[in-house]
Amino acid sequence: MTAKIRLHGVPLSGHTHKVELFLRLLGLEFEYVNAPRETWSSEAFTRLNPLRQIPVLEDGDLVLADSNAILVYLAKRYDAEGGWLPADAVGAAQVQRWLSISAGEIRFGPATARVIKLMGRPGDLEAAQAIARTLLGVMEQRLTAADWLATDRITLADIACYPYLACAPEGGVDLSPYPAVRAWLARVEAQPGVKPMPSAVAA
Repeated sequence: MTAKIRLHGVPLSGHTHKVELFLRLLGLEFEYVNAPRETWSSEAFTRLNPLRQIPVLEDGDLVLADSNAILVYLAKRYDAEGGWLPADAVGAAQVQRWLSISAGEIRFGPATARVIKLMGRPGDLEAAQAIARTLLGVMEQRLTAADWLATDRITLADIACYPYLACAPEGGVDLSPYPAVRAWLARVEAQPGVKPMPSAVAA
């Protein structure tokens, strides 16, 4: 029987990994469709996402791109208890703040440093590493006082921010000065069904 949900992406993409991680945490069956970069310009993939980016989620007739949008959809559609995306104003705003950080400082910090250093993409490595260190300082302060980023339990905020911080050392960003961040990464990886972010170095 074919899974109702299909996830298009690649294993070394942190954007893909956060969606896969959340699907597993929700206990949802899904089909993983490997979609390497050389296929993104194909007619078939462009129909799924005209922006030619991963990940893309298919859920029945729904086709949805953008990793954070997919996380929100899955939480609203499949989390009956509402814990992953709080309904109260403060909790929802705190989660949204970290979703924005994942698309901003994390993308332009550790994620960019990683693709420059490991994959030879053009860019300013030192600037990306500096963004990452500034963010890690903020996170260290938060996670010294709390176990999770947004509320007193794991939420979409933690799922969205986890992958590219887990592999930050691959971009030359040292995590050793941030013990609270490292403990938080371990707490995320200890959740039932979670697969750690794969290493590009090991690959």
